[in-house]
Amino acid sequence: MSKIITQSEINNAVWKACDTFRGVIDPSQYKDYILTFLFVKYLSDLWKDRYNYHLNRYDGNTERTERAMRNERFQLPEHCQYDYLHTNRNEPNIGELINEALEELQDSNRTKLEGVFRNIDFNSESNLGQTKDRNRRLKNLIEDFKNVDLTPSHLESADIIGDVYEFLIERFASDAGKKAGEFYTPSPIATLLAALMNPQPGNRICDPTCGSGSLLIKVAQKIGSNNFSIYGQEVNGSTYALARMNMFLHGMDDATIRWGDTINNPLLLEGDNLMKYDIVVANPPFSLDKWGAEDAGHDRHNRFWRGVPPKSKGDFAFISHMIETAYEGKGKVGVVVPHGVLFRGAAEGKIRQQLIEDNVLEAVIGLPANLFFGTGIPTAIMVFNKGKQTSDVLFIDASKEYAEGKNQNSLSTENINHITETYRAFQTSKSTAGIIESKYAYRADIEEIRQNDYNLNIPRYVDTFEEEPEIDLKATQSEIDNLENRLTDIKQQMKAYLQELGI
Repeated sequence: MSKIITQSEINNAVWKACDTFRGVIDPSQYKDYILTFLFVKYLSDLWKDRYNYHLNRYDGNTERTERAMRNERFQLPEHCQYDYLHTNRNEPNIGELINEALEELQDSNRTKLEGVFRNIDFNSESNLGQTKDRNRRLKNLIEDFKNVDLTPSHLESADIIGDVYEFLIERFASDAGKKAGEFYTPSPIATLLAALMNPQPGNRICDPTCGSGSLLIKVAQKIGSNNFSIYGQEVNGSTYALARMNMFLHGMDDATIRWGDTINNPLLLEGDNLMKYDIVVANPPFSLDKWGAEDAGHDRHNRFWRGVPPKSKGDFAFISHMIETAYEGKGKVGVVVPHGVLFRGAAEGKIRQQLIEDNVLEAVIGLPANLFFGTGIPTAIMVFNKGKQTSDVLFIDASKEYAEGKNQNSLSTENINHITETYRAFQTSKSTAGIIESKYAYRADIEEIRQNDYNLNIPRYVDTFEEEPEIDLKATQSEIDNLENRLTDIKQQMKAYLQELGI
């Protein structure tokens, strides 16, 4: 019987394979090559595994086996398979052979993979160096994956392939800082958003700035079955490709992911109208400059009817889009924002006022600093609910609840549960406005928010002031006297030592 491979073994083997590129090119570039090659290796191992299964099933009859293979999830012609590339790893045109393999793989699975590999070039001199160096790196990459066994029947669980992809994406984001961090929402934040949204079987779920798709996947997995549909759009071409592959590696073949600018060219449509969803989640780029304000006033989907955000800060552009794509009467929105969104004035203040008066804002949750790759600024989650049952708004200050890390903070399971349980209790409680939990959670009615000029800055509602302990002047003076006496004794002792030395 074959040895069962654990998650940590696969993670370690794949991370070691990254040494081929580490230090040569930026992680934000080489992640594309590593993750794409991981995808090819997985499909190759899966193909062999399924072939052997059918061969055994049909008692070695190759004709019946090949006929059965035509009905598999993916088709993998010989020239697309890892073993073919490994056999030809010393060829002087190995970069071209890999590109041709990706093109043939795409052509053989057009309905699933069309456009996935268009932004990746294994024969790129600008990214991978001149021919001799490029060929050496690609040969090493191919050989590195020889010992990465992704055969499904050898793995500890069916989730390992998706989990190793998530592991790599997170490690790349951590190593690369802001460049790679732009497309990744750390797992604890995604877990928290999934818990707050509480998706149900049959839900439509969307992330309009989906990055590598990790947040979408986390929310969908919360349902606990395959009874959901997920949609996403991503502006970065290579990150869009990662999202597509990420979906397949998690078994979500029916996911609809589009490539394009959500604000200026929304592609998730039903007829001429924006598609609507039960749940919309996102971690959009913070305070995006030049987001398209010049065209927002005559947006054909009328997403900015509450007001056009300033051209240098696109936060409310994404929020407006998300709210307009949530189902009327039941749709929920969870969005990560910088704190400035809660209190900045002018156009943003007017939009915020309208959202509050429309009674769609349900909760504002302050998060700790240093949770995200590439930025140490504190952030918040805003929850909007088009099926809201009360006019109150929940404020949570979770800024001091985190697990401290060496380079980055995180949310523990206890932190996530505390936030989620507080939110759930607020939703089901009919209590009046006021303190829910001292120095942590507050229920504000709309009149109080009006009196604060629609400013949602959390300290206005959650009092976290800690009084300084009263100073005991007598005890302090006594301690000072003791220290002065000790200092006098030490000086006399030093003087005696110096005299002994004749100094």
